[in-house]
Amino acid sequence: VQLQASGGGLVQTGGSLRLSCAASGGTFSSYAMGWFRQAPGKEREFVAAIKKNEVYKYYNAPVKGRFSISRDNARNTVYLQMNSLNLEDTAVYYCAATSVDARLGFGLSSDYDYWGQGTQVTVSS
Repeated sequence: VQLQASGGGLVQTGGSLRLSCAASGGTFSSYAMGWFRQAPGKEREFVAAIKKNEVYKYYNAPVKGRFSISRDNARNTVYLQMNSLNLEDTAVYYCAATSVDARLGFGLSSDYDYWGQGTQVTVSS
């Protein structure tokens, strides 16, 4: 499965961005999808995940209530809507796919099989 993330950019604090991740080369609906991010000098951090059935979603505490993950299985795409962005949201954002969603809520990067190349999100004051 190949993943292509897009939608990053420069935005002011309080602004919004929507990231997209297009999948190809596999059966998209067979995979749970996640978003992670990595800021300079920090470890990769779980952001959000969505199960195959689109019903169950998980968020890390710093983004809960501000970010929303969704997927369109017909378009083989997962989205991350990011609202009320703050300086701490600045990072490279990665999408990832896993065939096993039983532990999705734990946000473990080691559970994911496929990764996109990342898209830069920069929030300025």
